[in-house]
Amino acid sequence: MTLVSARRGAVYVSVAATAWGTGGAAGSLLFETGGLGPVGVSLWRYLLGAVFLLALTSRPSTGRLTWRVLPVGFGMAVYQTAYFAAIAHSGVAVATVVTMGATPVFTALGSRFLLRERLGRVALASLAAALAGLALLTAETALQARTSSVAGIGFALASAAGYAGVTLFSRRHSDDPRGTAIGGFVVGAVCLAPFALAEGVVPEISLATAALLVYLGAVPTALAYGLYFRALTALNATTVSIISLGEAVGAALLGVLLFGEHLTALAWSGCVLLLVAVAVLATRPEAG
Repeated sequence: MTLVSARRGAVYVSVAATAWGTGGAAGSLLFETGGLGPVGVSLWRYLLGAVFLLALTSRPSTGRLTWRVLPVGFGMAVYQTAYFAAIAHSGVAVATVVTMGATPVFTALGSRFLLRERLGRVALASLAAALAGLALLTAETALQARTSSVAGIGFALASAAGYAGVTLFSRRHSDDPRGTAIGGFVVGAVCLAPFALAEGVVPEISLATAALLVYLGAVPTALAYGLYFRALTALNATTVSIISLGEAVGAALLGVLLFGEHLTALAWSGCVLLLVAVAVLATRPEAG
């Protein structure tokens, strides 16, 4: 495996976060045009992501990676399913802010105590600024959402724990990022298959649906996760997790551009604060 510098790793995870920010919009459009539910979209996303990465793989993964894809795939299935369950109980706004806010915190704690990775002052300041920016970005929407249930917040925390677990495990075992991504997609798809079959897994066939599925599998999945796992070979887990929060800004901007959503001055200030926090670590990844 070719070694990746810290600066290039920061570029990789920044591109991954940008691509992830478009995944929600693509999924929303698939709900409307393809007749698929959230779990069905996730199943197709993982399957197509595995296909695209396999098409780019010039050599098979080594046998020692076989067992490693099981916890990665299970964790991916857990955080995807728990996130949708949180949305069902507490709404999109609350589920998103709790999941995205808790993920870097869980990752930072796990990184410190499980991987013995220390955070510098710049990284800690960036983490605090990113969480504050996320809170400002989602504050008004969260307040307008229906009252959150304990179960909804619990599912959101479970989703964050699953995502943090995948990040920490992949950081610990980072010798074949592409093989980890492909195996994780396959295992995640197998875990989601029973729920997807119950919900409905066959999309309504149309050119728009096919294009959206291809895009979802290729860009926010194969490309984004491929770069994400690659970045974990060069950066500590918490740095990757903080830079990934840039996804929230991309998703908010797409909501404005594609769906006519409105951002308040408070939300725009949150976007700026989040971008500053992400930019600091993206340009100075060694500070992590």
